[in-house]
Amino acid sequence: MASPTLHILGSLNMDLVCQAPRLPAPGETVLGSQFVTVPGGKGANQAVAAARLGAVVRLVGRVGDDAFGPPLLTSLNQAGVDTTAVTIDPTTATGIATIVVDQAGDNQIVVVPGANGQVDATDVARLMAQVHPQDWLLLQFEIPLDAVMAAAAAAKAKGARVMVDPAPAQPQLPDTVLANIDIITPNQLEASHLVGFEVNDIPSACQAAQALVQRGVAVAIVKLGAQGTVVATPETWFHQPALAVPVVDTVAAGDAFNGGLATALGAGQSLVAACEFATAVAACAVMAPGAQAAMPSRPQVEAVMAKGAAPSGPESYGE
Repeated sequence: MASPTLHILGSLNMDLVCQAPRLPAPGETVLGSQFVTVPGGKGANQAVAAARLGAVVRLVGRVGDDAFGPPLLTSLNQAGVDTTAVTIDPTTATGIATIVVDQAGDNQIVVVPGANGQVDATDVARLMAQVHPQDWLLLQFEIPLDAVMAAAAAAKAKGARVMVDPAPAQPQLPDTVLANIDIITPNQLEASHLVGFEVNDIPSACQAAQALVQRGVAVAIVKLGAQGTVVATPETWFHQPALAVPVVDTVAAGDAFNGGLATALGAGQSLVAACEFATAVAACAVMAPGAQAAMPSRPQVEAVMAKGAAPSGPESYGE
């Protein structure tokens, strides 16, 4: 697999992670068992995921001038991510995410954007100065939506390919925005917000993915966790099953999937092959704790696939 060039405009957070026997109900206090601080943020997570898989990755974003900024940049640099376009914003704090993980590996997350919320047109300009035709741009919604939309439009006009992870969930996006997106990868909650009806299983995910394609997206991939993913294009759709692996926690599993998908597509793999590869990347990620620390190397992913844990192809096709 060749090494594609990926550009990421996105968030850098310090994750404040609590382990608890179960997720608290509204108003409830639950006694936890462990607390750690680990580098995170959807933009940074996807950057680390792709870099560990061999992609050439450049991240554009902001951190605050505080104690959390340096370890975030160190984590990225150690993974091989180019952070020269990440600026230190003296006017605000570094973004943080508070995460509670239960014994089943499920989680609840609250994000405070901090410096991520200050990303603006100057960051988009810095990004686009290095984007070339056929490069890939990965975007998420932990930075201001105006910056995301501007970057998608500028990259599309330049001939780059655009992948958007619409998280956290947003209301419906205008079709003019969707037209600038080559691949959108919502989970079931995010897909529900985008299409206006509940997405909770394979048939409803297929309906949602096809609706997004009809509105202008080239490829829609709805992530269903243990149920796998549903992929739609203007010509067809298919269901990619998840892998049956022991789950430690699901934090950043979607980021692992996106990093793997962009790496494989950027290297010239077919959509089917790229989804198989991304599914294996996500499976590796859920078998280890944390966000960036759980992102696997290419040999780890290839070992999982070689064992036959990864499906050899989509479970089903349909028109």
